[in-house]
Amino acid sequence: MRMLLNLTIMAAIAYVGVALALFFAQSSLIYYPEIGRNIIAAPDYVGLAYESVEISTADGETLHGWFVPAPAAHGTVLFFHGNAGNISHRMEYLLMFHRLGYNTFIFDYRGYGQSSGSPSESGTYTDAQAAWDYLTQTKNIPPGRIVLFGESLGGAVAAWLAARETPASLVLASAFTSVPDMAAKIYPFLPVRLLARFDYNTIEYLQSVTRPVFIAHSPQDEIVPFAHGRALYEAASEPKQFLELQGGHNSGFIFMQEDWIKALGEFMDASL
Repeated sequence: MRMLLNLTIMAAIAYVGVALALFFAQSSLIYYPEIGRNIIAAPDYVGLAYESVEISTADGETLHGWFVPAPAAHGTVLFFHGNAGNISHRMEYLLMFHRLGYNTFIFDYRGYGQSSGSPSESGTYTDAQAAWDYLTQTKNIPPGRIVLFGESLGGAVAAWLAARETPASLVLASAFTSVPDMAAKIYPFLPVRLLARFDYNTIEYLQSVTRPVFIAHSPQDEIVPFAHGRALYEAASEPKQFLELQGGHNSGFIFMQEDWIKALGEFMDASL
């Protein structure tokens, strides 16, 4: 009996230890700015002209980004990347938007790439607002000519901004419903909804978006379950469109590139 009691106590201590480790390590589990922190190439490496941009945030950080113009552009894409790497790892997106006839403004969140500071949830939202203000106030681009595009964690940031501003449309690629929902899948044995210090509640923000919404997700996504994409689609108001991708989380759009480009281009043009 005493041995059983000791084992129970040890198991309880271990459980609490894991819970505490998860609670305090959340930032390092969500943000991966150290993966490819260096800028490995610029858009001219793939034949695209660009402007290197630095913008200041409301709380004093400096964000680095690129504005990539397209000839006789239909509109401008404001791109929000995922939680790892930096803008130089998104060349395929820049080429795709250029091919579709759209300018692109892509930037690194605080703590990523050449941007100052350290990442945080409130910080990424402040960064998003600064990027929007740059396009609408410095570049004088009408809100109705701007498409917000978010991949993975960037989907939550884009949805947050779309709920507060009036872009032409919102595009979410491989996005999750919320951080607590993701954590509940990864750590089903822990009370993660009580432990979560991050929200990124994409599905809640989406319910306040009044502009057209395009959602793309793959059933083979090994990181964000396909069910998250479907739940986001169900939560969105009309007009909306869902595109089923093929392939993994970071390669889904590549495996059906022509279908992806055609469907996305038609949607963005119609939203303008």
